[in-house]
Amino acid sequence: MSETLQTTDVAASDADLLGQTADAVRAAGSALRERFGEVVRYQTREELMRALAANDDTALDILRPRLTRLRPDAGWVEDELDGGALPPGEWWVVDPAEGNVNHLHALPEWAVTATLVRENQPVLTAVHLPLTGETYTALTGAGAHLDGRPLHVSQTADLGLSIVATSQARPDEDEKVVRRVGSSITAMLFDALVVRTAVPATLHLLNVAAGRIDAFWQFAGARADLLPGALLVTEAGGQISDAEGRPWTPQSESLLAAAPGIHAEAVATLSR
Repeated sequence: MSETLQTTDVAASDADLLGQTADAVRAAGSALRERFGEVVRYQTREELMRALAANDDTALDILRPRLTRLRPDAGWVEDELDGGALPPGEWWVVDPAEGNVNHLHALPEWAVTATLVRENQPVLTAVHLPLTGETYTALTGAGAHLDGRPLHVSQTADLGLSIVATSQARPDEDEKVVRRVGSSITAMLFDALVVRTAVPATLHLLNVAAGRIDAFWQFAGARADLLPGALLVTEAGGQISDAEGRPWTPQSESLLAAAPGIHAEAVATLSR
């Protein structure tokens, strides 16, 4: 078989796989939606962790068997907080309840994500927002979509007219990272029109891909909360780098996703 035909077959296979992945995250999202609505009370860190794990397990009980059937030989990233490079081959990078703490507090900003990584490159991703019913998808080389409609980043060319966003450092994060987050927010408050700060990262990145906000940055972070949005933004025509403007990889210590027209300005602001 020629190389062209092989490439076409792989692309067709991945497109079909993306549709089935989207079905899986929708099913998991439905299960989490049934658990949503009341604020979950907890008095200790241990109680909080048990509540978070219960949500994760609810979604994973659906996601793991479905995604394993789709790619039996693919590895499975067990820890959604892990970062760095993956071993060779295919891997499912899944966040069963992205924004899990929000879910426990009856806040609407949460999602279910599944991303297939091949040789350390994200190939496809599906992100489902159960409360709105929206499903965001991206396939390498085929664009980013919201329920089948193409997504495009904003055309903004002035950081001073831009809405930008970041997420806070994780609990127990290194003090240096926490302080860097704080100083970056201060810098953006001087240079951007509006600065939004909230978790989870994925929802900000969805908004960059959809052109609703113009840039998102984060220091540190994990594969599961950055890979889905990074692929969506790239396929929607956005620019991805680290905060210093260098090429981004899952090993990078920061991420900047921006409309091309303000990327250089955003780098300059974050580098101050």
